[in-house]
Amino acid sequence: MSMTEKPEETPERLAFYRKIDGEAMTPLWSVFADIITREPGSRCVAHLWRFDTVRKWLLEAGGLITAKEAERRVLILENPGMRGESKITTSLYAGLQLVLPGEIAPAHRHSQSALRFVLDGAGAHTAVDGERTEMAFGDFVITPPWAWHDHGNDSSEPMIWLDGLDIPMASFFDASFAQAYTEDEYPLTRASGDSNARYGANMLPVDYESRGPASPIFNYPYARSRDALETMRRQQEWDPCHGLKMRYVNPVDGGFAMPTISAFLQLLPAELTTRAYRSTDATVFVATEGSGSTTIDGETLSWQPRDVFVAPSWKWIEHRADSDAVLFSFSDRTAQQKLGFWREQRGPETNS
Repeated sequence: MSMTEKPEETPERLAFYRKIDGEAMTPLWSVFADIITREPGSRCVAHLWRFDTVRKWLLEAGGLITAKEAERRVLILENPGMRGESKITTSLYAGLQLVLPGEIAPAHRHSQSALRFVLDGAGAHTAVDGERTEMAFGDFVITPPWAWHDHGNDSSEPMIWLDGLDIPMASFFDASFAQAYTEDEYPLTRASGDSNARYGANMLPVDYESRGPASPIFNYPYARSRDALETMRRQQEWDPCHGLKMRYVNPVDGGFAMPTISAFLQLLPAELTTRAYRSTDATVFVATEGSGSTTIDGETLSWQPRDVFVAPSWKWIEHRADSDAVLFSFSDRTAQQKLGFWREQRGPETNS
């Protein structure tokens, strides 16, 4: 039997299939090539969302529904290959959230892990399990699973950030739970900045015991991460496929900051074209600084600051930076690695 071709469907075999169908059974040989594929196959497709366009629709939504009524005023970024499924990749969800001045997005918690990547505005805040942090452009903020969290905007400008969650993953395992808090805001029990002081200074409390699989730090400020990239630039050690790419980590064990989602920040110097690269983790990118383009299996997407785009699993990716550029990205790489699925491949060197 071929792994890519189904056995011949003879009249006798078809009659047999009809008989066992009534007992909720299917012969493996008739579907083997569909369910165990030689390479990844997905309905996820490459796509780019222009931030300026989405921002316009978000602000219009702000006049139609409040953050409290909506629970979360978000426009979901649905992959065109999977419309109606609230997915940006097969395993991940993404959306852009708006909180207007004076609003509160009420406190709740859920079994899904969540990240925020701030795209527009400054001075709004998010609170996680009793600690509040102000949010600024480029900050990477996480909400661990089953942690109480709410958002508020005390500034005079709208605040917009990208949400990334493992909603499809939790749904796949039938493990989705959610709970609303009795008040709009969860009580504050720690001073702002406590988690970064306690866990983010290359130290841990002497009697620290892990409270869960996520990083105890929940705000990774962009200014600090960006300075790290700029300092490392001086070494001129550019990876041919990634430029200079770093991953956000859990300071407790050095693993990824979130249990199911991996997040990264990379610097691409002006005029760099990366070598082709592919991996099994479909990836969501945010053009944080600069401009350029990304070619995904022959399709070129040109991006500007704050645009969002997605690259499907196992598709060749090449980045081209027109100016110095920074890309934030997230994927399900950590989940795949834990399950033994993750694989990567680098393309051949070229003379160009």
